[in-house]
Amino acid sequence: MLVWLAQKGVHYYTGFNVFSYLTVRAITSLLTALLISLWIGPAMIARLQRLQIGQVIREDGPASHAIKGGTPTMGGVLILLATVITILLWSDLSNPYIGCLLGVLIGYGLIGLTDDYLKVTRRHSRGLAARWKYGWQSLLALLVATLLYTLSSEPSATQLVVPFFKNIMPPLGLFYLVLSYFVIVGTSNAVNLTDGLDGLAIVPIVLVSGGLGVVAWATGNIHFAAYLQIPYVRHAGEVMIVCSAIVGAGLGFLWFNTYPAQIFMGDVGSLSLGAALGTIAVLIRQELLLLLMGGIFVLETLSVILQVGSFKLRGQRLFRMAPLHHHYELQGCPEPRIIVRFWILSLVLVLLGLVTLKVR
Repeated sequence: MLVWLAQKGVHYYTGFNVFSYLTVRAITSLLTALLISLWIGPAMIARLQRLQIGQVIREDGPASHAIKGGTPTMGGVLILLATVITILLWSDLSNPYIGCLLGVLIGYGLIGLTDDYLKVTRRHSRGLAARWKYGWQSLLALLVATLLYTLSSEPSATQLVVPFFKNIMPPLGLFYLVLSYFVIVGTSNAVNLTDGLDGLAIVPIVLVSGGLGVVAWATGNIHFAAYLQIPYVRHAGEVMIVCSAIVGAGLGFLWFNTYPAQIFMGDVGSLSLGAALGTIAVLIRQELLLLLMGGIFVLETLSVILQVGSFKLRGQRLFRMAPLHHHYELQGCPEPRIIVRFWILSLVLVLLGLVTLKVR
């Protein structure tokens, strides 16, 4: 919206031309999302407290989490509001990728909101039934994958980029749909599994989003894409605005979600933001890079898979509790220490991911 106004206003004042620069709009979108989050955060927390929309603590979870019962949840609505409003303000809405990402954020957000609502209103409910939850996630992922496949006008838009190998970029063809489906649904649920401690998930989301934003900017610039020898994808540069909006909204949410949390993200936040990260990785042809940058999400998911597999096959557990952060909790590691160490590891992985763009 503001981009369109600036384009019209440049005829009257040339200073508006500054908003034609992607980097300027990325910075302003980050600050806008941050300010919106900080502005509406206290009112949303108070509102959720009045409505008694509090976190229901699992009976099979760590005993130390009992004190968190009743803490307002569904805080992901705060992130989504700040992100969507910012995208509408600062992005080029004629870009097809922007509409796609807005659809993912809102669609997966509605799935998570339904799940959270059922958990809160039905005290003994585990939320939305798994078949419906994964069914809707799968449907949306397939729709998005199909849409992106039809939009891929250049052959490079369906190539698979392999980190560290500049000459290995096999064309995927129709397998693009399969890979896109698993990346979007898998990332959505991986972020959901990671969201178990105060601020644990939101900082890796912010870091990965920032890293993908840098890659999106390079992917959408034909000169930088050629220099880095990565596929050039037309329209991909504008995705940087979405990434910076997520960063700003995530930092604003962290203000209230840091230990001890005043509000929890809930599935409405984790499912939607995870799906958005997966979709961004698909758009910029960096699905494997996402595995590296989002290594924390991968570790948490693998810990659950290994735990379930080991128990079913051998009748023994590999960890005291899964996901992995609960294992360290039960070993006596303080929650803030676990959180900060996971943040540090996430930062290192994102930086390593950025390095792979050149070390190829």
